[in-house]
Amino acid sequence: MLSQKLHAAINEQINAELWSAYLYLSMSMDAEAKGLKGVANWFYVQWLEEQDHARILINYLNSRDAKVTLKPIAEVQTEWDSVLDMYKDTLKHEKVVTSLINNLAAIAAEDRDYASSNMLVWFIDEQVEEEESARDMIFAVESVEGNKYGMYQLDKELAARVYTQASPLATTAE
Repeated sequence: MLSQKLHAAINEQINAELWSAYLYLSMSMDAEAKGLKGVANWFYVQWLEEQDHARILINYLNSRDAKVTLKPIAEVQTEWDSVLDMYKDTLKHEKVVTSLINNLAAIAAEDRDYASSNMLVWFIDEQVEEEESARDMIFAVESVEGNKYGMYQLDKELAARVYTQASPLATTAE
């Protein structure tokens, strides 16, 4: 059985993951409006991934016979001055998410809830990947800054990014 503290924290994390999805959808729409279809695609894939993260946590609470409580999603920013600003905000946001996941892991460890600790390992690893991806995108955008052809090429490359369902969902019946 989940402790009340961990149960409440996972419900909060579900809301945070859905807010993250909403943020990335907003970034995708802003990039699309600016004619950057590849950048829009990159953030669209992020939107899908964040929804997966929420679903993994929802499935976990359901498997532990714990009630999922959805809350309103707070408003997100809708415009950015540049693509670089989008990716800098992405890295800043992912660092916040990492701290939230680390907090969940600390609560699970404190509770000696080994099942929850085990489930959270996937999220800890995912956050390392998310932060690295954001840093890589910052480097890529900085590398072509001021070069329209370079941005055009990067945008084309980002258009090829495809969504892959998160592995914890691959074994569940949806």
